[in-house]
This record gives sequence, structure tokens and C-alpha cells, in this order.
Amino acid sequence: MTRIDAKFAALRAEGKKAFVAYVMAGDPDYDRSLELVKGLPAAGVDIIELGQPFTDPMADGPTIQLAGQRALEAGQTLERTLQMVRDFRAGDDTTPIVLMGYYNPIYNHGVERFLEDANEAGIDGLIVVDLPPEEDEELCIPAQKAGLNFIRLATPTTDDKRLPKVLQNTSGFVYYVSITGITGAAAAQAADVAPEVARIKAKTDLPVIVGFGIRTPETSESIAGVADGCVVGSAIVAAQAEGKPTEEVLAFVKSLADGAHRA
Repeated sequence: MTRIDAKFAALRAEGKKAFVAYVMAGDPDYDRSLELVKGLPAAGVDIIELGQPFTDPMADGPTIQLAGQRALEAGQTLERTLQMVRDFRAGDDTTPIVLMGYYNPIYNHGVERFLEDANEAGIDGLIVVDLPPEEDEELCIPAQKAGLNFIRLATPTTDDKRLPKVLQNTSGFVYYVSITGITGAAAAQAADVAPEVARIKAKTDLPVIVGFGIRTPETSESIAGVADGCVVGSAIVAAQAEGKPTEEVLAFVKSLADGAHRA
């Protein structure tokens, strides 16, 4: 059982929905990014989704793209992201961390070496958005054998024919993308999300977490109310980009987490 599995079991026992926060590793620099990550659990974050900056993202909207550029310019690398997880783990050995990014940095690092390093650092799961199920032998299956969850994205365009393939070899949770398009592009609507979540849950026992288009505590509550929880990324990254003190960013995160936990 991974930390992700344990967290969902604990939340189910409490009758609570999950709140997942996405932040970009190394934005705007290593120290401020680590300070934010370290503060997330006390702000009510159940699972941390840590973005690995990459020069050519496919799913990220302007807010997260710019965060990735700032992080890269500040010297963030995959190695430094793994070190950030180690630094976090020195004070927190229970909060799950999911590394979200693209395959190129992992491929350059070497899959076998990366999985060893990720395990040693304390990463619990991976979201690699540019590796479809047809490429499971590349990273998904080796990751699962190494004890890491491999989390897949389903979208509004994932039809009933495609869905079983997407769910195949997925573990930890299913990440449902609430809108067609990039992160931060539109507002998620619970009325649209609810039937899609039900459709996915009819095919899997995994928790379904909804992300993209959630910016307010009210939306966090409404979306978590029709799923097993929600993810907020761009709104948190934007607050960080405004140069607000970490305490203010964490207060905003707490308002979002409180919304999800009210659901």
C-alpha cells in the first residue's frame, strides 16, 4: 500500500473528500518553492502534486507554463526536484507526493535510475501526461513494479471505447480533467462533471479526483461534492507568481482545502 492508498483509506474512514494541491517545483526559486511545499499539509492539503518543469508542455496553460520557465531559469532540474522531495521528507513522512510532468526528463535521467531515485527520495506516484496506455511498457509497468502508483488522466473526450484502455494499469487514483483544453482555461462545472465521474466509477474502484478549472473555495466544494476530491493548480501557482508572502498563499490554499473538505 502506497502513501496515496493509505491517504484515501483514511479519508474514506473519516467520510471526507480529498484536496490535492499542484505547485511547480522550483518556482520562483528553490528555497521559496520548498517553503511553500512544506506548508501545504498544515494548510489542509491531502496530496501534493509536484510539477517538474519542462520546456515543451502539452497540457499546461500559460500560468503553469510561465511557472515552469521561471523554475528552469532559476536552475531547477529533475535532480533538484528529487532533492526537494528529500528535503520535504525530512520533516514529513506521511503526506503523499505525486510527481507530475513529461517523459523527456525521465527518459534523459534513465528510467531504471529514475525509479530508484524517486523511491529513495519519497515520491509515491507519477502523472506523465505524454505517455498513453499504448506505451505502458516504457514507464507505467516498471513504475508499478517499483512500488509507485501510475495515475492516468481521463477527459471529456475519453469515450466508453477508450476508457477501459485508460484505466488499464492505472493505480492510486484516476485524474478526471473537467474541461477540454489546457489548465486554467475555463471554469469547471459540477453539473457537467458529475455524470462523467459516475461513468468512470462504474468501471473502476479507484478514487476519481477532478482537476482543471477550479479556482475558488465554492468550486472546490461543488466539484469535490460530485467526485472523491479535487485538484487545484493554476490558481495556487498564480498566487505564488504575484509574489505574495508564503503565508498568504497558504491561507488561500487552506480556503480551497476547506471547501473540498466541506463537500
